[in-house]
Amino acid sequence: MTDPASPPVFELGTDGPRAVLVGVDGSRTSLRAADYALGQARRGDAELVSVYVRAPMGIAATTPEGAGVMEQAHESAVHEVADYITKRAAELRVHHRFVEAYGDVAHEIAKLADQVRADAVVVGASERFGHRLVGSLAIRLVRSARWPVTVIP
Repeated sequence: MTDPASPPVFELGTDGPRAVLVGVDGSRTSLRAADYALGQARRGDAELVSVYVRAPMGIAATTPEGAGVMEQAHESAVHEVADYITKRAAELRVHHRFVEAYGDVAHEIAKLADQVRADAVVVGASERFGHRLVGSLAIRLVRSARWPVTVIP
């Protein structure tokens, strides 16, 4: 039992959120996750950190033309997502930071969540059929068990 006269010790996730991290990729579910995370950050007076992770390019990037098309698509998606979340954050008066990363999506989200000391991680449910068989981003984040993970359908 702790002494009631002593100052409380901060515990991650118990004093209200200081940072809410949301993974976004431009999909319908990730944009819904961004809206949910914005509301959570607004209600908790927390910072919203949104992250767009560029996964390594697949077979289409093996040709110069394919790589150029993929890069242009990524750039367009990043700007579209960043603009959307930045505008919504300004409307709701939520402090927002947009981060772009490159690599394995789950690993990069987990790394950033640890760096910003996120109290919550929010992601959209995968809309790809293959993820139901192999395992989704959400499952991989939940397995790391370092922060609460909310999955938005």
